[in-house]
Amino acid sequence: MKKMAVILRHAAAAAAALLVVATVCADGASTFYSSDPNLGSARVVFQTNYGDIEFGFFPHVAPKTVEHIFKLVRLGCYNTNHIFRVDKGFVAQVAAVVGGRTAPMNEVQKREAEKTIVGEFSSVKHVRGILSMGRHSDPDSGGSSFSFLLDNAPHLDGQYAVFGRVTKGDDTLSKLERLPTRREGIFVMPIERIDILSTYYYDIDMESCEAEKSILRRRLSESASEVERWRRKCFA
Repeated sequence: MKKMAVILRHAAAAAAALLVVATVCADGASTFYSSDPNLGSARVVFQTNYGDIEFGFFPHVAPKTVEHIFKLVRLGCYNTNHIFRVDKGFVAQVAAVVGGRTAPMNEVQKREAEKTIVGEFSSVKHVRGILSMGRHSDPDSGGSSFSFLLDNAPHLDGQYAVFGRVTKGDDTLSKLERLPTRREGIFVMPIERIDILSTYYYDIDMESCEAEKSILRRRLSESASEVERWRRKCFA
C-alpha cells in the first residue's frame, strides 16, 4: 500500500505540473522575457548563403511596424530577397522586397509590399543587433527595407523606428562585415550578392510549452497506468 501511495503522489504531482505549464502558456510572452520586456515571443529566421539570422519583435514599441513586417514574412515576401548594404560597424540593410527579390511576387504579396507605415519613433536605442526600419525623407515612408545594426548608432535614435532585435546569428552578421565591399554613392555594398534563400517563423512560447506539456502528459499517462495496475492487484 505504501508503493500505491507513492504512485498516487507522483500522479498528482504530474497533473499539477501539467496544469501549471498550461497556465503559464496561456499567460503569454511576458512570463518568459523579464530580462527584456520589449521582446515578444515570435521569432523569424532569415536563412542566408552566409548563415542564419534569427530575430524577434518589439510589439509594444512599434506595433504597426511589427504587424507589417511580420505579415510580409508570413506571406513569404522576403524569400529570394537580399541584403544589399553592409557598412561595417554601422548597418546590414535588407533590400525592399519590391525589386529586391529574384522570384516574382503574387498579387497578395505585391499589395502588402507596396504599403507604407507611419514612423513609430521611440526612446529605444540603436545598438548592435537592433532592427531599424528604413525610410525615405518622409518619416512615414517605411515599407519593407530594414537594417540590422552592426554597432551603436546614437545619431539614429528617435529618427528611425526600432521594432526588434537579433536573437541568434550575431556570428552571421560578423561574417557579413568581413565581406569585400564597394561604394555606390552613400551606400557601402557587398561585391557578391547576399541572398536570403528562405525564411520561416515560429513562436517560442508555443514551441516550449508544447514540448513541456507533451513530456508531462506522458508522465501522467504512465502514472495513471501504474495506478491502474496496482488497483487491480490490490483489489483482485
